Amino acid sequence: MKYGIVLKLFLLTTTLCLFITGTIYIGQTIFFKQYYENQKVNDLKSSIKSFEKQYLKSNGNVQSIQQLEQDFYRTNNTWITTLDKKGNIISSNDYYVKIKINDEKNSNQFVTIPLYHLLKGEDVFKDTPTITMGEEVDLYTIEKNNIILPFYLYSVQNDSDWLNQFIWTRIDNELQMNSKELKEYNLHEKITISIKYQNQYHPNFRINQFKGIVQNVRFPEQNDVSSIIYSNSFFMERISDFQTGLLFNEQNQFTTFTTDNYDTNGIKYKLFIDPVKDKNGNISYIFAMASLQPVDEAAQMVNDYFIYMIAFVLLLTILASFYYSIKIARPLLKINNSTRKIAGLDFSERIEYFSKDEIGDISQNINLLSDTLHSHITQLQQDIEKEKQLENTRKEFISGVSHELKTPLSIMKGCISILKDGVASHKKDYYFEAMEKEVDKMDRLIIDMLELAKYESGTYKMKMESFYLDKVIEHICHQLHLEIEKTQLTIHKELTSIKVLANQHLIEQVITNYITNAIRYTPLNEHIYISTIVENEQVKVCVENKGSHIPGDQLEKVWERFYRGDMSRRRSEGSTGLGLAISKNILDLHGLQYGVMNTSDGVLFYFYLNMNR
Repeated sequence: MKYGIVLKLFLLTTTLCLFITGTIYIGQTIFFKQYYENQKVNDLKSSIKSFEKQYLKSNGNVQSIQQLEQDFYRTNNTWITTLDKKGNIISSNDYYVKIKINDEKNSNQFVTIPLYHLLKGEDVFKDTPTITMGEEVDLYTIEKNNIILPFYLYSVQNDSDWLNQFIWTRIDNELQMNSKELKEYNLHEKITISIKYQNQYHPNFRINQFKGIVQNVRFPEQNDVSSIIYSNSFFMERISDFQTGLLFNEQNQFTTFTTDNYDTNGIKYKLFIDPVKDKNGNISYIFAMASLQPVDEAAQMVNDYFIYMIAFVLLLTILASFYYSIKIARPLLKINNSTRKIAGLDFSERIEYFSKDEIGDISQNINLLSDTLHSHITQLQQDIEKEKQLENTRKEFISGVSHELKTPLSIMKGCISILKDGVASHKKDYYFEAMEKEVDKMDRLIIDMLELAKYESGTYKMKMESFYLDKVIEHICHQLHLEIEKTQLTIHKELTSIKVLANQHLIEQVITNYITNAIRYTPLNEHIYISTIVENEQVKVCVENKGSHIPGDQLEKVWERFYRGDMSRRRSEGSTGLGLAISKNILDLHGLQYGVMNTSDGVLFYFYLNMNR
């Protein structure tokens, strides 16, 4: 038994500790990364909303916007910029080429083209730009949904070309569905052929070709504020991809704050697109990109750390579990032996364990429990019996009331139906009087039931007092003289003037019930005898009525609620059938002797009272 407890505690503790450690490990390896990522995304969303407020306050000031972008990058380590409704960077006034169109249709027209989609920033910072002022160039643009974007620039003088790959890929994919022969040509030739075929197959967008002279060109310095954005080619590609989406999507899906995931080379990025509308109703976009690589690195670090943590916890758990399992098991064996005897109602066993800890307290408490439990068992049993008695009283009360109210309710329902149908309107007063009598019966029944339930509950507290019994009986007979005269009965009284000790009010109720019962079951013009007899320091109160007998096998049943004997002793009108049951409970509360017997020509009810000397 001892080793079984030690083994169980050891296994339970070890399993619990490993379970907790394993749960933490699984939670951090599976959910930590997602939680960390969600937290970072939510923080960036809040920061972008703050950036949006500052951006709207700048009123389009390029220097202010560039400073905001730089501050945001330093604070959140996240790339951010602002785009106009066409997807162009608003603050790109230091990275463009200005071309004068010299064809016949667009003579003397100047076009300014942002170069960040055509030239990579890191290439510009490393090498000398190949675009110079005064050289002749070919410019190709695509026009769709009132948006015009350049996608190809060709230098005739230097035989160099620059392509916005994202826009051209979309054009190439759409055109090649109907022009497979394009695959046989180089890029420059394919663009020329695309202009030929686009009007025939794709009238929803148009490719334009212009020739011109470079009037001005501007490249950012490596130390400029804007160079931070241009130096990140991956970020610029995402901006170009976004701009392409604005151009080719028939329905613009960027109407609310949007987040998107992007993976490249095993690194995850989060894109944020926040459409902004200024006070004039002009649409612009806040475009941000954050790398989730720090999240992955943190999650991996947690995984690596937990390998050592689990090994350490496992070793510590085994040592600690073995130690305190032994420490707890021994006193538990003693407590088990003692409590087994207490369970067998043997309270002689005592636990000799006096350590100053919880187990010591439990030992002392069990000893105290053993000393006091025996004395409370008897009281507990009494309380249980009393509670059962109360429950039975409630059930009988509900059952009795339900049964006894059925007849008067049925009578009242019949009267109401007759009055409602107007069958006997000339007997209206009769039916109202009948219903009134039934209501009175129900009222008396409920009052008696409440009285009976009160006495049967076992919680009623009596106040004993001294009073003259003969005066009480005379007073009751005087109150009942109308009923006595109505039934033409003769009352014979043989009373002794003597004091008794009891609850006067309750004894008056018993005597009233006895006499009332005698009046109801005594034939007309018969006699009722009331007497008091002194016997051994007690007074016997007797009420005998002449008439038919109660069958011997039913004498004890007269004390039951709603008792009904044979037809010859049927209750008369106005009886609730609870008087004798109430009397029985009152006499039981006093601890007095009582009973009923058949006489030679009637029935005698009696009870005893204690004399008060």
